Amino acid sequence: MAFLIRRLLLTLPILFIVSVVCWSMINLIPGDPATVILGPEASEQAKEQMREQLGLNKPLVVQYVDWLDGVLHGNLGESLVDGTPVSQLILQRLPVTLELALGTFFVSLTIAVVAGILSASNRGTWIDYLSTGFALGGISIPHFWLGMMFIIIFAVNLGWLPASGFEPFFQNPVANITAMILPVLATGLRESAELTRMLRSSLLEELGSDYVRTAFSKGLSKRVVVIKHAVRNALIPFVTASGLQIAGLLGGLVVTEQVFQLPGVGRLIVESIEQRDFTVVQGAVLTVTVIVVLINVLVDVLYAVIDPRIALSKE
Repeated sequence: MAFLIRRLLLTLPILFIVSVVCWSMINLIPGDPATVILGPEASEQAKEQMREQLGLNKPLVVQYVDWLDGVLHGNLGESLVDGTPVSQLILQRLPVTLELALGTFFVSLTIAVVAGILSASNRGTWIDYLSTGFALGGISIPHFWLGMMFIIIFAVNLGWLPASGFEPFFQNPVANITAMILPVLATGLRESAELTRMLRSSLLEELGSDYVRTAFSKGLSKRVVVIKHAVRNALIPFVTASGLQIAGLLGGLVVTEQVFQLPGVGRLIVESIEQRDFTVVQGAVLTVTVIVVLINVLVDVLYAVIDPRIALSKE
């Protein structure tokens, strides 16, 4: 518990820095932000109204404190395009991105665990060569290209699955699942390659340790030694890579959402940048960044669960 409390306290300065960076997005725009948003042909009166709407006529410290107070109360501002609350726009798009990220991570994790364990425990065999070949191919192939190939094969040619679109799960579960299969597989196959390599190398290192040789000398079966002893000790770097992957997915699914026309947060950011709706960009980036920071905290907690010595060493 002390380890968890200490780790949560350490995130406070990180979240403070994140808030400053996100707030600075408006103030770091070259030139006059109101002119950038409205365009150079806008009247001076319209620009002044925009400055007042954004609070740019106040001292910087007051601007930041007012903005942070609103964020802490769930108010991320309003869209400069249609006046819709930013928090409402994010809540509408966030479930799509979370579903895509979690589905991708589940596919990636399942493939990586199976392929990594089989490859490491059968080193030098055709299983190992097949697994490493898959990992190398997966890292080399961009997921957006794989996504387009899936659309051509399974949507256009075979007509088995839809090429784009999205339906909320609770409104139409079947349509939701069928629409998410191709983007999840396209991204999950690509991401599983990196985790497979990580788990294989980490597990091979553990299989060469003294305690593994001692376990074999006691007559334990290969399955017991690998699953119950070696795999758990090999999970620390694997968990690190997994945590970084799911954190990266939240901010890195923009291309996948564009290819499959999914209304996620990444696509919201792209659309808002094109419309110069910087308030929405600011709120969306802040939301994604905070989620990434919290995922990193969860990964640290998992370290202590997998190996209690980590928490004890921090005491």
